[in-house]
Amino acid sequence: MAVTNVTMEVVHREYTSLRDAFPKFCGCDICRGDVLVFALNRLSPHYVSTRQGEILTGLNLQSDQEKAKLDVALLEGFRKVAIAPRCGAISWRWEARCPRCPPGVRA
Repeated sequence: MAVTNVTMEVVHREYTSLRDAFPKFCGCDICRGDVLVFALNRLSPHYVSTRQGEILTGLNLQSDQEKAKLDVALLEGFRKVAIAPRCGAISWRWEARCPRCPPGVRA
């Protein structure tokens, strides 16, 4: 098995999961990449070289605390990119509610 950054894989999955909650977000390759890079630059990488390491690290990243860190980084990335998309899409005011937060809590 080659060296893998498990954080990057989890961020890609979470992006897809959260993206549907923001229908006004552009989501083109440029905006998607900007959100992913923003989040990855704020999270610790977790490199593994074995399948066992990948499984154990993946389980660790599923903890509530790690999931919260990951979601916060992605939501902040969505917000920043939506305000000033580099692709030329029309920016929009960020008023979305996190789909995992209790009612009344804004992202």
